[in-house]
Amino acid sequence: MKIKVGFGFDVHQLKENHPFIIGGVQLEHHSGAFGHSDADVLVHAICDAILGAANLEDIGYHFPNTDPKWKDIRSTILLEHCVNLLKEKGWGIGNIDAMLCIEAPKIKPYISEMKNNISLATGLSTDDISIKATTNETMGFIGREEGLVAYAVCLITK
Repeated sequence: MKIKVGFGFDVHQLKENHPFIIGGVQLEHHSGAFGHSDADVLVHAICDAILGAANLEDIGYHFPNTDPKWKDIRSTILLEHCVNLLKEKGWGIGNIDAMLCIEAPKIKPYISEMKNNISLATGLSTDDISIKATTNETMGFIGREEGLVAYAVCLITK
């Protein structure tokens, strides 16, 4: 068996009165992530981890923010596409481990639903999907609630 690991990173700006989607879940908050798609920072980091593990370029290569086809699209659809690209190359996903860095809102109440959405998009068991969160201790753009960051790693097997 052959195994590879991929790493993903994404960052999005937060804007007042904008929808806030993380892990395919609409969060209740006064601001939300801004981007070309639904700006789901968690799913974008996972996509990049999957693509990187299989040496399939990155999310911007497959879904450029200059293409109106991807405007306002749900990021879980992008994730499904990444999984299909992976399968076409003969790879399967072993597990995903992700970390959100966000000051507010608290993520814990949403993690189960996020894991379910990612499970549906990837075909993984929720037991093989880890989502954690931390704050930036009020420092920097994250601490000032101007943006948020997500990191992800993904193990793939052939």
